[in-house]
Amino acid sequence: MCNFTRFLQKETIKFVRTCDAARAPIFGSVCAAGADLCAAEATIVPANGKACISTGLKVAIPYGYYGRVAPRSGLAAKKFLDVGAGVVDSDYRGVLHVLLFNFSKEDFQVNVGDRIAQLICEKICHPEYTEVQSIDDTDRGEGGFGSTGVATS
Repeated sequence: MCNFTRFLQKETIKFVRTCDAARAPIFGSVCAAGADLCAAEATIVPANGKACISTGLKVAIPYGYYGRVAPRSGLAAKKFLDVGAGVVDSDYRGVLHVLLFNFSKEDFQVNVGDRIAQLICEKICHPEYTEVQSIDDTDRGEGGFGSTGVATS
């Protein structure tokens, strides 16, 4: 049983359905981080291609937060589908679309009502950026992609 939800700050995301096919975002489980977003239109995501799919929803993300449109793990693992352009700013009021990338060799059929992504509400930090002459050294230094290795010894 998931008990951490009693410690979370409750926020409200208001939404408007812009068409009859739009489905309300819904959490798949009690401890789910994201609410599932459903397709409001049928389309094909071509093999090694992409498609921009309407959810038929407009949302009002609370100020101090942003919405992250993230992949659903099952679609990523089994169908090689990923999500791009996944930031929904709190001042955006247009229809939410999901940019789906298909990395498989087969077209992927999206039907109305299919759960195609998830919306995660994340707190943001708006830092000041200050230009300096140098920054402090760390053990990692300039080690980039893959520099920390794969094995855990």
